[in-house]
Amino acid sequence: MTLALPAYIALSIAIFLEVVGTTLLQQSQQFTRAVPTVLMALCYGGMFYFMSLALRSMPLGIVYAIWSGMGIVLVALMGLIVFKQTLDIAAIIGMAMILGGVAVIHLFSASVAH
Repeated sequence: MTLALPAYIALSIAIFLEVVGTTLLQQSQQFTRAVPTVLMALCYGGMFYFMSLALRSMPLGIVYAIWSGMGIVLVALMGLIVFKQTLDIAAIIGMAMILGGVAVIHLFSASVAH
């Protein structure tokens, strides 16, 4: 087991919680619905905790790039699936480029572990 594995698990959990929290943000209807608002806050709090665990062994820029890139794509997919929001070709191309950037970081960057 490498040192990066626990960091990637923590980062994956942080990404998951961010996506769920952002989905709940939409469902909170501008904080007018108590249950989605409280669950959203819990998800965001957990997200920051797990992100801080990833930061123990990964550089801030790499953690943030992976978290934000994956979060953008997954939240857009949640919007598509859950809220029936549509994506135009420019949005799809842009998200493909974001995923490509995350893949480059994972596959080729020596900055991931320090």
